[in-house]
Amino acid sequence: MNSDPSNPAGRENRRVTRAAGVVGAATLLSRVFGYVRDMVVASFFGAGMAADAFIAAFRIPNLLRRLFGEGSLSIAFVPVFTDVMVNGDREEGIRLAISAMKLLFLVLLGVTLVGVVAAPWIIRVVAPGFSHLPEKMALTVTLTRLMFPYVIFIGLVALCMGILNVLGHFAAPAVAPVLLNLAMIGAIAAVSRFSDSETVRVLGLAGGVLLGGALQLALQLPFLVRHGVRFWRRSGLWHPAMRRVGLLMLPTIFGAAVYQINILVGTLLASLLPEGSVSYLYYADRLVQFPLGIFAQAAATAVLPSLSRQAAGGDHAGMGDTFGHAISLVLFITIPAMVGLIVLRYPIVVLLFKRGAFDAWTARLTSDALLYYCLGLWAFSAVRIVVSTFYAMQDTRTPVKTATISIAANILLGMALMGPMKHCGLALATSLASMINLVLLVYVLRQRMGAIRWRRIGVSTLKTLAASAMMAGVAVWVCRAVAPDAGSAGVIRLLVAIGAAIGGGVAVFAAAAWLFKIAEWQKVAGLVKRSLTRS
Repeated sequence: MNSDPSNPAGRENRRVTRAAGVVGAATLLSRVFGYVRDMVVASFFGAGMAADAFIAAFRIPNLLRRLFGEGSLSIAFVPVFTDVMVNGDREEGIRLAISAMKLLFLVLLGVTLVGVVAAPWIIRVVAPGFSHLPEKMALTVTLTRLMFPYVIFIGLVALCMGILNVLGHFAAPAVAPVLLNLAMIGAIAAVSRFSDSETVRVLGLAGGVLLGGALQLALQLPFLVRHGVRFWRRSGLWHPAMRRVGLLMLPTIFGAAVYQINILVGTLLASLLPEGSVSYLYYADRLVQFPLGIFAQAAATAVLPSLSRQAAGGDHAGMGDTFGHAISLVLFITIPAMVGLIVLRYPIVVLLFKRGAFDAWTARLTSDALLYYCLGLWAFSAVRIVVSTFYAMQDTRTPVKTATISIAANILLGMALMGPMKHCGLALATSLASMINLVLLVYVLRQRMGAIRWRRIGVSTLKTLAASAMMAGVAVWVCRAVAPDAGSAGVIRLLVAIGAAIGGGVAVFAAAAWLFKIAEWQKVAGLVKRSLTRS
């Protein structure tokens, strides 16, 4: 995979790597605050009725965010917006961006009104097990209605992200979730000062979600204005290029958000299991989202504008090179993260969540779910890069077909595994379904893009697996040496144990990557060296 900066493909690869680094760093900050938020929520609500109700209710606007925001609209909009900017003129592209913002606002307003009215029926579909518990059902419906307007804010934030990314700005959209986390933490802390009621506190938490959505949107607007997108300008509601966006958008609803749909399926089936099952899956998924958001989503966000530029210019060889670079980079970072989470899953869950209402038994059940989610982390990550490649080529049919098969497989596997394995079976079903989706996507992509050096990707991945295995052995040994019994260890001891295990593991992985001459290690090390030199 050519990374020579003297040719267009090399420059594009360096651009992707730098952008992924910016998004990854901002996302890391967001994830840190996200875990603080989850620690606060776990401490106040544990895995009881209020936690289950909030998580089930929040799944709905979160799914719609993926479908209408980051999923379909953002991915469909970026290639068309890029094409207008590259092959048309900048002013026309700005008009398209303003029209898209106005139209999206009206669409999301309509979706929100329908959602508020239809909340009881939506909850019966999303969490059918709650129907037999009137108090839990009523609380979930109330929370759903309160949080539904969040869809408007976060949908517009996702569109702003697509516009800014094409214009070369990645930091503000990536760091925006920090404001959501701070708003939720502040809301629950403020409400808890005046009430001990679990219901009042969870309603305050839902109010924090709305405040966080508004703050995230407010953060994007100054950067849009700086780049010339003055959204108050008079502009038609409909731009001719929106037709192309619409044609791409409708199929991408399933193709881009298959992971979130599968998670929602897990929530639905988990509502039929013993109380707490929804919460175990939620907290485990939150830990999986850490590497998934920092590495996979960062790379997918960074690579889409580059692939779209190459597709708009007809540079198919360059697309193959950029894709190969992105997929190898993601696997190089995601695989050791996956292995590390698997071997340190219980100490990490205990450290982050075991306090207050979140007891040792809840930590054990959450770490069990985390194991089975982690098995599919490499597939979750790779799918995002492959799907971005198809959408850069404005091919929406293939991801939709494979997503449909994946969702069907998740439902069937979940129903088969939830009996013997309970909530762990649902986590495993999600991982297996994602693997199926990836295999199908790669099979089609191989027919489309013969220029991709699949053998080199495979060799790099095998070397990464070997380095990760060495890392895992060191991490487990160090953690057990410092904290033999993670469940009863104090916070400081556990923090030292996990920190030492991660530090030792990273050192061993880096040494092994250097020894095995993994190309991605050389690229990442070179980028870090150049950044430090500039500093």
